Amino acid sequence: MKNTLKITLTLAAVATLATSGLSQKALKKADATFDAKQYYKAVTMYKQVYASAPKDKKALIMYKSGIASQEINDYKGAESYFQKAIAGNFEDPTVYLKLAEVLKVQMKYPEAIVEFNNYKAKGGDAKKADLGVKSCELAQQWKDAPQRYKIENMALINSKESDFAPTFSDKKYQTITFTSRREGALGAAEINVGSNHSDLWETKLDKNGKWSQPTILPPSISTPVNEGAAWISKKGDMIFFTRCPEESNKQSKCGVYMAKKQGSTWGNADKLPFNNDTVNFGHPSLSADGKVLYFTSRKSGGYGGLDIWSCTFDVKSNTWGQPVNAGPAVNTEGNEMYPTISDDGKKLYFSSDYHPGMGGLDIFVAEAGADGKFTKAVENLKYPINSSFDDFSIIFEGKKQRGYFTSNREGGKGSDDIWSFNLPPLTFNVKGLGLSAGDELQGFKGKGELVSNVKVKIVGSDGTINEYNTSKDGSYTFKLKEKTTYTITTETSKQSTSPTFTLGYLASKDSRVITTVGLDKSKDFIADFELKPVVPKIRMPKILYDLGKATLRPEAKDSLNFLFDIMKNNPTTVVELSSHTDSRGKAVSNMTLSAARAQSCVDYLVKEKGINPERLKAKGYGATMLLIKDDVIAKAKTKQEKEALHEVNRRTDFSILNWDFVDPNAPKNTGGTKGGSGTKKTDDEDEE
Repeated sequence: MKNTLKITLTLAAVATLATSGLSQKALKKADATFDAKQYYKAVTMYKQVYASAPKDKKALIMYKSGIASQEINDYKGAESYFQKAIAGNFEDPTVYLKLAEVLKVQMKYPEAIVEFNNYKAKGGDAKKADLGVKSCELAQQWKDAPQRYKIENMALINSKESDFAPTFSDKKYQTITFTSRREGALGAAEINVGSNHSDLWETKLDKNGKWSQPTILPPSISTPVNEGAAWISKKGDMIFFTRCPEESNKQSKCGVYMAKKQGSTWGNADKLPFNNDTVNFGHPSLSADGKVLYFTSRKSGGYGGLDIWSCTFDVKSNTWGQPVNAGPAVNTEGNEMYPTISDDGKKLYFSSDYHPGMGGLDIFVAEAGADGKFTKAVENLKYPINSSFDDFSIIFEGKKQRGYFTSNREGGKGSDDIWSFNLPPLTFNVKGLGLSAGDELQGFKGKGELVSNVKVKIVGSDGTINEYNTSKDGSYTFKLKEKTTYTITTETSKQSTSPTFTLGYLASKDSRVITTVGLDKSKDFIADFELKPVVPKIRMPKILYDLGKATLRPEAKDSLNFLFDIMKNNPTTVVELSSHTDSRGKAVSNMTLSAARAQSCVDYLVKEKGINPERLKAKGYGATMLLIKDDVIAKAKTKQEKEALHEVNRRTDFSILNWDFVDPNAPKNTGGTKGGSGTKKTDDEDEE
């Protein structure tokens, strides 16, 4: 973990294991270098003294070399050193914890779990061990099922040195101020981190979407000492940043400074009053309204390591109030740092090395309750925003799910790099076809043909209503919204046609319900509709009569309800109901009987079902339109077969006369009408 690279605010004292009894000056000098946190140099010095060191001190040297390597992000080196320390019978169980940590950073989660358990078994802190195991298990799950964020290294901004902690410098999110140790930084190289001092730099986005060459901020802000982790107010009139003064023979502490804009540049920076000289303060983040300042400190009253604190600006006294800890839901015995508060003040983003994460620092979010306090369990932002390396200092473009953060993960240009993130919108589409059901009487001829000019109606739970006509190829497509439920239906008319059927299609009661609620992956839905064509004859359930009578039997009413549904769904149609007899009996009586039966069907639909009488015509055809001729029937072998063929001729049909009916009682401007047609055929018993 690279705490020392983050403006030295995360310096956690590593207990120096006793080396009393060692007389070698070289080893004492190496230990002193280690204690001074000059880790790059310490690793080299330990290599030089290892061969001549006493056997009982070799494991200790390997352990310290592992810690130093871990601090400078040489995780493979640290892994090797810790393993050698264990092989040398190093007694402190912490070596297993350290080995587990560097294995975890390298995403060697199964191996890390083993070492966390070894740490526990050797007498280490059981809570830390169990938390480490849980973190590894979660990290593997998150890695296997990544979030939808797209991550990209900001190569135009980053250098081979450490670049981190971006903040927006204007309302349009076109300017970024960030911390960097790149060439051109002021001050000499820091021996403990092996690189330049850090300064604040600025880059702007041009009209072509390209970031400019970063420029260092003026001397009032950037100086020969470490500056960084800045935050600029929404108005652009104030900058808050971290500065770590350096004085000879004095251990100065980092503090939060503030400067105001003076024309096109920044004025002199002042240290804010809540700072003190006993602990470090840094990583400021100002709320959008400018009233609350969040920052990081190890000041007394916290929960262990670095904590997130805040203070409120008092307008009357024109000063900042006393720091308030963000509470135990956010802060832990580990390190919490780099706070970012959302524009609405409801979400606090921060990094932690203690909450269950993927390794190193992970970015978390805490949600404020109604009282403004952060008491709910924090949430890990998961992979790919988080990785097994250090991930921290996230910023958002307002309410948009995009912005920038810092990571030292693989694939970057330097140690710390600035990365962009963007959450692509979920894409949901519904696609479908209008398909012909074909003609049942003709063996479903034309089944599957594509039907054009079918109106597809899509009603969303958000109140939206959209209508589309299927194209010539019978298709339609519609883009759906996230977190919405849709009901899809169709409407047809005489303009709804296919190659075989040119008289139109009947409206369908078929509907589909599609929802994007709860979906976290893009998806295309398919909703095809099968439609019944208008043809001269359409089979209907049987309409039965008593022998020689025109009165409808109860079963016939059930059959006519089928026609009623069609007329209801196709409200502009005018229908002829026609009845037929078989060839037996007198022509005149058959004609009279068939007409009476047709009229009984009309009467039922008008009087009992409420169909407008102007939409119905009754006509009897007697035996003039036989489906099966007598000579065919005569060839049947049995009486039962002959009777069955006669029964086919006894039927009631319907046909669409036109689509032009206008209901005088219908509300005006109700939209398009539903189309449909067909000829229904039912069987009826006829008097011989």
